[in-house]
Order: sequence, then structure tokens, then C-alpha cells
Amino acid sequence: MPSMIPLGWFHTAMGAFALMCGFYSLYRHKEILLSNRSGLLYVLATLITAVTAMMIFQRGTFGPGHALAILTLGALALGTIAARTRLFGKLSRYLQAISYSATLLFHMIPAITDALLRLPVGDPVLNSIESPVLKAFYAAFLAIFLIGVSVQLRRISRLPAR
Repeated sequence: MPSMIPLGWFHTAMGAFALMCGFYSLYRHKEILLSNRSGLLYVLATLITAVTAMMIFQRGTFGPGHALAILTLGALALGTIAARTRLFGKLSRYLQAISYSATLLFHMIPAITDALLRLPVGDPVLNSIESPVLKAFYAAFLAIFLIGVSVQLRRISRLPAR
């Protein structure tokens, strides 16, 4: 893998911060909400991470990381519209939960990929993006996402109407 540029380090630090805020928000509030500090910090850090991802061209061309950044920006937009407006009516809270949780999934894919292909420095755990180990991680993250969203949606459905 190519060495990291300063923008890559900033992008990685923001992504790690976003993940900490997102998981804390899920732990503390059971969902990511703009109305609490950890949720707002998560959304802002995720926005910065996605925008900086669009500026990094390790292989000189548009790649999977850019596609994930576009998906992340779309999910952030949808989640924020759902959180700030009543455009989707009763579905707003559900769409917000699904959208913001999807961005966590989108964070985890490049996080595990880069970690296993870069670390330890000089002798990384994996040497190919095609590794079955990565595919197993991706499948596990998808399963965790689906279970987590199901739990959130069930919880939201039991809350009193706003």
C-alpha cells in the first residue's frame, strides 16, 4: 500500500474520532441523534471524513473508498433531512436511525481494510484486498449492522409518538 499523506492521516484521525462518537452515542442513547452532543459530533466528523476521502487518490483514480464516501454523504443527507424536517412524516425517526447507522457500516469497511493492509508497518496482516479474511469482516459488519438497525427500529416503534 502507498504511504500515507498528511491528508490521509487527518482523514484517518477524523474517522477514528467519528467512530468513537458514533459507538458512544449508540451505547449511551441507543441511536445517533443530532440532538445530543455525541450524535452531532459523529455526524460532523463523518462529514469531514467523507469529504476528505473524496480528495485522496492513492491509486490515481476513483476507487471503492470514493464510492463509500458518496454513499456516506447520501446517508448523512437523508438522515439529517429526516432529523430536521417532517418530510418523511412518521418514518423520519426510522430513516434517521437507518441512515446514520449505515454510515457506521460505511466507516468500518475502509477502517478494517486499511488496518489489516497497513499494520503492523512493514509486515501487514494481509497483503491483498481480495483476501477472504476481509470478506469475512465485511459480512460480519453487515450482519451486525442489520441486527443493530433491527434493534433500533424496534425500540423506536415502542417510543411514544412525538
